[in-house]
Amino acid sequence: MYKFNVRVYGLLINENNQVLLSDEEEYGFRFSKFPGGGLEYGEGLIDALKREFVEECNTEVEVLEHFYTTDFFIQSAFNDSQIISVYYIVRPLADLQLCFKDKIFDFDGEGDILQAFRWKNINELRIEDVTFPTDQRVIELLKERWLQDH
Repeated sequence: MYKFNVRVYGLLINENNQVLLSDEEEYGFRFSKFPGGGLEYGEGLIDALKREFVEECNTEVEVLEHFYTTDFFIQSAFNDSQIISVYYIVRPLADLQLCFKDKIFDFDGEGDILQAFRWKNINELRIEDVTFPTDQRVIELLKERWLQDH
């Protein structure tokens, strides 16, 4: 039996044309990605994304549109499951109450699970700014779309 791991992420872009990135460390493994996480059993994609933003960013979001769904095989970096990631464009329903960092992996505190947030200008965004191949594909698509629209 094959295991699937469904992930859902939000592309939150501010008025300065910057996208929100999440730097994380779990049990010594560091990675950068877009805010979001795993779908829980019995949950829809949009409900999962809204829950993840409340959990990670302490804010409610409105889901504006679907952006991308994984269209190639990718195995999880953490186990033997196949990752299916769905990305949406979102906007916060209130001002974000987060401590934004300028430097990657600039964590406050210590522990087995750490997280910090930073903004990255879309024009300066590079695939190296995120860790996982699916997020890297999303950066390519976001930059293509951004150049067409701006």
